Amino acid sequence: MRIRPLATLSAVALSAVILAGCASSPDATGSPSAAPAQDLCAAAAPSGAASEAVTVDGTVGEESTATFTAPLDIPEVQTTVIATGSGDPVEAGQLVTYALTAFSADTGEQIGSIGYGDSPLLPAQISADNPVGQVLGCATPGTRVVATFPPSDPNAGEVYIFDFLSIVPNAAWGEPQPPVEGMPTVTLAEDGSPTVELPEGDPPTEVKLATLKQGDGATVEPGDTVLVQYTGVKWSDGSVFDSSWESGAPASFQTTGVVDGFRQALEGFTVGSQVLVVIPPAAGYGEGEINDKDLVGETLVFVVDILGTQHAAAQ
Repeated sequence: MRIRPLATLSAVALSAVILAGCASSPDATGSPSAAPAQDLCAAAAPSGAASEAVTVDGTVGEESTATFTAPLDIPEVQTTVIATGSGDPVEAGQLVTYALTAFSADTGEQIGSIGYGDSPLLPAQISADNPVGQVLGCATPGTRVVATFPPSDPNAGEVYIFDFLSIVPNAAWGEPQPPVEGMPTVTLAEDGSPTVELPEGDPPTEVKLATLKQGDGATVEPGDTVLVQYTGVKWSDGSVFDSSWESGAPASFQTTGVVDGFRQALEGFTVGSQVLVVIPPAAGYGEGEINDKDLVGETLVFVVDILGTQHAAAQ
């Protein structure tokens, strides 16, 4: 992806460009892959006269204002760090959360602001060859960067105030909860990937839910786009039929784009949670004779780690 404005001009377009690298779903034809381990520190665009000419007012983590003499001449992509965070530097392949405010280089007027307050963006996987890595480099959480982008037909020049909010774990981080009697048993590997052991007896005829870890993040609302890790197991034989862990990166999709039982394991739960759900055929892929070609007739078990949510745009 070439380094261009992270958006031109609407919050929806802005987030879509940045997140394009990790969009997939359990039914998608392509899966995201882990970012290559490249030199993230060297990936950040250099500072220059344009980015250094921008004065920023506001606290990191809150919507900011930028002042500069317009029109601002931007000969090339430039980034200037104006506040340095703390903690461990981000590494290629990790998930990060961010927020930003965008301004027109021609007029100095604000174009838009996204990712702040109660409207978080999905975490994005950072690498040396994507826009997030080329703005942040190997920064630490809490860093604020001015990024300037030259005009490129049909887009005018743009100025971004980019706030690096946090590094997001690759698995649910919430507080472990007591097991629910009668539900499958979940054992986690060191990397967080689950193994599911099914109980004896017949599967339930209604959707059953259990919170394995209680997260402390935003609540997933109907129609949100979520970022999750998941593993799906067939009740009939205990085999894994789908798993984001096998692709090397989490998956993202709308809550309304999955079967109803899976939707129930998302909406109303909080980011950072791990949810166990048992889905009978009526809330999954329908009734019928179980076969090897599809999931019709199967009772399904999913372990879902909710890593992020992005609320649907207001109509």
